[in-house]
Amino acid sequence: MVKKLIVLSLFIGLLSCEQKKHHNLLTELNDSPSWTNLHNGVWKSIVNTPQEYNLLNTSGALPREEALSKIKGSDFPLEKSEIKAFSKNGKTYVRLPLEDGERIFGLGLNFKTVEQRGRIMRLHMDHYGGEDNGRTHAPTPFFVSTNGYGLLINSAKYIDVYMGTGVTKDSKNPDVSRDRNTDKKWTPQPKSDNIELVIPDEGVELVLFAGKNIQETVQRFNLYCGGGFIPPKWGLGFWQRTPTLYGEKEVQEEVNGFVNNNFPIDVVGLEPGWHSKSYPCTFEWDNTRFPNPKIFVEDMKNQGIHLNSWINPYVSPSSSIYEKIKPFTATHTVWTGIVPDFLVPEAHEIMTQQFEKNVVSVGVSGLKIDEVDGFDRWLWPDYAQFPSGLDGETMRSIYGTLTQKWSADLYRKQNTRTYGLVRAGNVGSVSLPYVLYNDYYKHEDFITALINSSFAGVLWTPEVRSSGSPEDWIRRMQSVCFSPMAMINAWADGTKPWSYPEVYEYCQDVAFLRMQLLPYIYTTFSDYYFKGTPPFRAMAMEEGFTHIPELIEQGDLNSTENPYVAALKKEIKDQYMMGESILVAPMFAGQKTRTVVLPKGKWYDFYTGKLVGDGGIITANHGLDKIPLYVKEGAIIPMMKPIRNTSEWGNNTTLEVRVYGNTPNEFILYDDDGESYDYEKGAYSQKILKTVKNNGKLKGTIADLKSESNWSYGALQWNFMSK
Repeated sequence: MVKKLIVLSLFIGLLSCEQKKHHNLLTELNDSPSWTNLHNGVWKSIVNTPQEYNLLNTSGALPREEALSKIKGSDFPLEKSEIKAFSKNGKTYVRLPLEDGERIFGLGLNFKTVEQRGRIMRLHMDHYGGEDNGRTHAPTPFFVSTNGYGLLINSAKYIDVYMGTGVTKDSKNPDVSRDRNTDKKWTPQPKSDNIELVIPDEGVELVLFAGKNIQETVQRFNLYCGGGFIPPKWGLGFWQRTPTLYGEKEVQEEVNGFVNNNFPIDVVGLEPGWHSKSYPCTFEWDNTRFPNPKIFVEDMKNQGIHLNSWINPYVSPSSSIYEKIKPFTATHTVWTGIVPDFLVPEAHEIMTQQFEKNVVSVGVSGLKIDEVDGFDRWLWPDYAQFPSGLDGETMRSIYGTLTQKWSADLYRKQNTRTYGLVRAGNVGSVSLPYVLYNDYYKHEDFITALINSSFAGVLWTPEVRSSGSPEDWIRRMQSVCFSPMAMINAWADGTKPWSYPEVYEYCQDVAFLRMQLLPYIYTTFSDYYFKGTPPFRAMAMEEGFTHIPELIEQGDLNSTENPYVAALKKEIKDQYMMGESILVAPMFAGQKTRTVVLPKGKWYDFYTGKLVGDGGIITANHGLDKIPLYVKEGAIIPMMKPIRNTSEWGNNTTLEVRVYGNTPNEFILYDDDGESYDYEKGAYSQKILKTVKNNGKLKGTIADLKSESNWSYGALQWNFMSK
């Protein structure tokens, strides 16, 4: 009898333990995090104990509090009880609700998809390999929803994302159970009503953003992560990168070619051959190709040419700093070069001194930072350890941002703006003056990446290298001229704008058009700095472009068979906005025509001013000579004369101010010295270009908004394009 009682007692004890485990599991699954309101429309939650280093604090980026305060406040955008988060077994789990019809954008620099609902990804810094699986140059752990919010997962770990794929047994909105044998509507992916994230860490920092629309939500995200920047004026001119082993003589001949062929040029990129050794690098000039670097750089500047020098940050055994920096580098090498840990003050200072001596003081205007992204077989493994205490995984996530910050600070110390190229960025990169690029080369996917960059807090350029035909060449050239950096990356074969004579005139036309539009583009970048508005952005950020049910309810789109409704419901991944008013619709080799989906409202052909549609779908049939461009009703577009170099963008530059449509409007034209960071201290000017109705006709006016000494423009010539 005693033995039976003991066994029964043990059984009851085990049952009690299992009940407690079950109770604890239910508690974990239903754990709703607490939120702290930081700024208008911004809330933060700390789940358990995150690792010390994250994407934001390693970038040095701080929220732009004043700019955030200017955006009207928003209520908490979700039901707090429906957000779940808990930590278990060294991982943190987060769940958010997902409604029927809700659309999701973001999750990094994707090249094939813009909308991310229904996808599974592991966000992992890497060279893009042709698949949108989370491995990319900017795997930004931020997404934005059409339900009025965005979420940042501020972790430098590889984050698993299940974006509406998991189906819970207690779903509040379950899918219909179907018999596969008899029901043709059976699907292997039943409807999911949740977003689930797994972070391989004991805790995580979450930041939630609200907004009246997608653009406002993204603006808050950008401003919280440091805000955008304004490039130097020369950085928005045309770039040509030279072949690897070019020296002083060949570079000068390259510049002469641009002058003689009457083609814009502001920047020449020097590839690895400027180093005495590269892969890994010495960061010291090769004296056979560049015997007098300082004189050479000064001579280039006298011709209006800025130089940008290629590096990867891995130190060659032949470098003079090798032994000195070696103790402050990682356990593993890259191409036999040691890897500086920029979080260690000694490594940071040694690299700073080397570049101040050999790059900045020589007069080089910026860097192209290569191979800080991947592939796995190139970079250090996750097994690697760094002197700062970081593991290889965490450092992989932030290394591109760290190199951007370190190099940008070299120029900031001199109060001189820089603009460069980099292969990796992440949260915190938004405030750093770099544009991402890679070796992947599909034109259509380049445009999709440009669209996605607007959700990722980075800039991206669809560069030109070579082409299979004159048609492909001009179409690629047109795209780069409507991107953050107009560049030919000719390091491999030395291609020139005139390499395809059949279309050279068209190449000239679009390059000069970019130069004419620099007042508009420069002002667009000022909005990036002051407001956090991406200068090149997805159509989803246009008002009314994603909320289809609202439009139908308003009676504007009242037919389920309406092709416009169908078009708006699809991914728009081949057209985008440049600034507030210009819609860019690139064409690709083989296309004779293309469809363009116009947002609600009247739109006009940029070149002629002719009305092309009031919302709806149109067909663009431009020949090779033009890239399709459309301008919204009331738009005011300031343009200057065609210039070959931004040194011509000086005092008393005459402006042609184009006006489209017949609706009164205003445009705040921005200007500063184009070189220093003084604009951050208020040294800039703004004037209001305004159209008003006078006797039924539009008339243009200009008035000071903020007047400083730096103002490049003189007489204004108003051109009312829509007669």
